[in-house]
Amino acid sequence: MRKGFVFAVLLWTSPVSAQPVVPDTAMGKTLSDYVAAFNSGDAAKIDAFDSEHHFGMTAADQMGFYRQSGGFILKKIESSDTTSITALVQEKDSDAILRMIIRETGTAEAPKLSIEVGGIPRPTEYAIPRLAQADAIHALDTRAAQLVAQDRLSGAMLIARKGRIIYSRAWGFADRTSKTPITLDTKFRLGSDNKMFTAVAVLQLAAAGKISLDGKVGDYLPNYPNREIAQKATVRMLLNHSGGTGDFFGPVFEKNRSSLKHNEDYIAMFGGRPPAFEPGTKEGYSNFGFVILGSIVQHVSGEDYYDYVRRHIFQPTGMTNSGSLPESESVPERATGYMWKDGAWIPNADTLPYRGMAAGGGYSSAYDLLKFAQGLENNKLLPAALKEQATHFQTKGKWYGFGFAINGESGPEHWYGHGGGAPGMNADLRIFPESGTVIVTLANVDPTVANQLAEFYLNRMPLN
Repeated sequence: MRKGFVFAVLLWTSPVSAQPVVPDTAMGKTLSDYVAAFNSGDAAKIDAFDSEHHFGMTAADQMGFYRQSGGFILKKIESSDTTSITALVQEKDSDAILRMIIRETGTAEAPKLSIEVGGIPRPTEYAIPRLAQADAIHALDTRAAQLVAQDRLSGAMLIARKGRIIYSRAWGFADRTSKTPITLDTKFRLGSDNKMFTAVAVLQLAAAGKISLDGKVGDYLPNYPNREIAQKATVRMLLNHSGGTGDFFGPVFEKNRSSLKHNEDYIAMFGGRPPAFEPGTKEGYSNFGFVILGSIVQHVSGEDYYDYVRRHIFQPTGMTNSGSLPESESVPERATGYMWKDGAWIPNADTLPYRGMAAGGGYSSAYDLLKFAQGLENNKLLPAALKEQATHFQTKGKWYGFGFAINGESGPEHWYGHGGGAPGMNADLRIFPESGTVIVTLANVDPTVANQLAEFYLNRMPLN
């Protein structure tokens, strides 16, 4: 994320509502000008807005989001004054309601515009009616067909309810050159969905008494390079993203990605950095925290991290199409990832790490992720009490458990799971304990099409 512009998870519907009245003020005009420029999809118009308003985000920064969202529909003006305006907008190609805050943060001599756009829970005034099961599936099929026709969807989706698969579809090609079709057994790169596997591994060791959730990093990694992280960050903090361990993606990673072959290599390269904030004082999504957890799994168990996950998670659940073999190895049925660049889909090979690590990057199939969900729900992977902790809020902001994203605390709308994405890959798993519903969506194209499709269905599916 850059310059205060937050891109939200995308959903879809056909919004129909009267356009709100925009204040006849300088900030009202700025809002109208920005929405018009963004919605044009015209790079020259977006750059002209950037230049006129000193926004600092060019078309190059925004066109990817435009392609994902389809633009904005203005829904409501929440507040407005001489230096700021706040509005609710909906993405044209999704159900997502976003809060847009535009502020003039500079001075008359040095003007500077800040625009923040972030997703919010859908307000009740814009509630989407629930559908009968058959109607929800039909609507989902229709939406998927639209995305395929627009060449925006290539992937697979599986929905199960109370142990029975009620929907399974595959679209597009695992390899566009050979025209190899995608199937439900195709192996898709997962992005951050791997964090669930790492969390389960840590919690299994906690259940065995080998790890304490309140143990410090230094208790398990005595040679960890940064003293403050070693002495203050706990396993619990790493699991719920409050450890202050930050990220590793950026120029250093890009320069060294082919030489980073194991979790230990990442710690050697990035572990000496000071914390992004004092451990335990804030929450901030941290890929590096899960790399540290992967190293802890290895040191505590005495097994290579990858061997541990295979033996204690994949094998017990029958996940035969999952792993993290290096990109240099030939993996049957592993899809090529495609990212959108210069108006075309191109392979994402030049962006991939050497192999998946504890924070993400491995691969799995739709059927395998269903098996993983079932292994969690039938307590095959974790004791029931520990699984309940992991899959309910462990953050003050009520967004994350231990390695799992969370929605709601209980009831039919409560789900847990994870999403993952990077250029040429997008994965989404949602598990609804009350109804026994599991939604698996995978894509070998850019985010957030898998998230869109999952959200589209869950916003319309029956809850009982």
